[in-house]
Amino acid sequence: MTPFDLQRMLIDEFPYSFLLEVAFRAFFAFVAVFLFLKSSGRRGIRQLSLFELVVLLTLGSAAGDVSFYHDVPLLPIAVVFLTLLMLYRFTVLAMARSKKFEAWMDGLPITVVKGGLYELKSLEQLNISSSELLMEFRQLGVEHLGQVRLAIVETDGDVSLYFFDKDDVRQGLSVLPPEHRNEFVKVPASGLYCCVKCGYAYNINAKEGADCSRCKNDIWSAALNSQRCR
Repeated sequence: MTPFDLQRMLIDEFPYSFLLEVAFRAFFAFVAVFLFLKSSGRRGIRQLSLFELVVLLTLGSAAGDVSFYHDVPLLPIAVVFLTLLMLYRFTVLAMARSKKFEAWMDGLPITVVKGGLYELKSLEQLNISSSELLMEFRQLGVEHLGQVRLAIVETDGDVSLYFFDKDDVRQGLSVLPPEHRNEFVKVPASGLYCCVKCGYAYNINAKEGADCSRCKNDIWSAALNSQRCR
């Protein structure tokens, strides 16, 4: 083998006319995936469930094979697409008839913040860190957890927020990253501080520390008390 051989790198032993077949195969794969998406009735990629994502990944693999490999015939790939479409239709029908099966396939919305406090068991169930959650909150205009009455992670991964009324906003944990908020084991001044792990607010005297009664964490940050700006 000769390194950097342009003939081998560009087209190897195939004739240049094979590029027309590649274009046709790519067109076939595109049409097949497009027809699948049209037949499935989905309106947007953000609505894809885990099952639908697996189906699309399988379609993508089949489409890639038929596009680039000359020894992959078209009819078996068409059977793959039709089989996946029937499987998808059957699964959607089963989900419509059984809420338990739908919950098993798609999952359920999970409450991650309630009354301005983290729901720690929910975070563990989701296998998501508070840092990831705080990033979502910042992007949605939240300044601190005391503004949030409910935060729910939907089955598609989006976060839905329900805010306290203006007069009910309470003091809460800042959603800024640790490098932009002061954190203490022993607080510098007396006041209300929030546990950085669960958001629980507690009055701590100057030069003292405390273990959170809710999660046993001992790191605190000064509570904020501003109202939401949107």
